[in-house]
This record gives sequence, C-alpha cells and structure tokens, in this order.
Amino acid sequence: MPTFGFAYPIQYMDVPEAERAQRVFLTSDTCVIDDEHFFVRGCLEIPVLGSSEPFVWGVWVSLSEEHFFHFQELLGVEERAQHGPFFGWLCSPPRPYPDSLNLKTQVHLRNHGDRPRVELEPTEHPLALEQRNGITVERLAEIYELMAHGKRRARDPR
Repeated sequence: MPTFGFAYPIQYMDVPEAERAQRVFLTSDTCVIDDEHFFVRGCLEIPVLGSSEPFVWGVWVSLSEEHFFHFQELLGVEERAQHGPFFGWLCSPPRPYPDSLNLKTQVHLRNHGDRPRVELEPTEHPLALEQRNGITVERLAEIYELMAHGKRRARDPR
C-alpha cells in the first residue's frame, strides 16, 4: 500500500532557512519552533475498500505545550495507548484536498512505539469523508498519480 508523508509541518517553511538551526528543533517524530509551537507526527489512515490495509498519510499535528510534553514523556513507553487522545490542528495538508490546513484532529497514541493515529473531526471536508467512509482502489490510484507524478486525471474536479 503506498504511503505519502511530510518531513516537517508547514510552519517550518515560515522560518527563514538561515534561522532554522537556532529556532527549530526537528526530529522524525516531533518539531518545536521558537519554543512555543509544538508538533507531532502521526498517521492519518484512510480505509481502502476491499483491502485490509489502509492508505496512510504521514502528517504533522500541532499540540498544546502541555500535551506535547506529555506526548514526549510517553515516547519510550511501550504501553501508552491509554493516554490521550490529544486535540490538535492538521499542519501538513495533503495536496489532493482543498483547505485542509488546520482541520481539527484527535491524536491517539498507540503501543509499542508505533506512530500515533490521527483522527479528523467528522465534518463534510473531503479528507474527513474519505477517512470516515474509505476510498476505492481507483481513487487511491488517482492520489498516487497526483503525488508521484503531479498529474490529475481529467475527470477529477479538484
């Protein structure tokens, strides 16, 4: 199953490149900007109809300072799924979806060091609908074509 992800939250790009070493702390799972903006990386899973495996967007979500530090305390804990969920805002909007920056999310921790699961607020936004209802293999192929080759199919109105 293909997966697409982001190396950093979109706010990272707001920091001038020459200042990033001083202002940004970035790992593969966390990001802190100016000691006041806190982000974690998680998996936004989209069910694929007829498949046991979901399609996964590797996304970044902002958390409050309190929740971020609680999240960090739990990074090395094997059994941590009972903590949370943590409210956050989507900070790495997938390209195929309009206006997805700052969608409301819940970050659900998982056991055994797995990246957390990101659940979108159940709205009528296309990304939230696809997370809730699933997508066809044909829709997955459209997403893959756009992400891998930058092309939209003619019948795709987005």
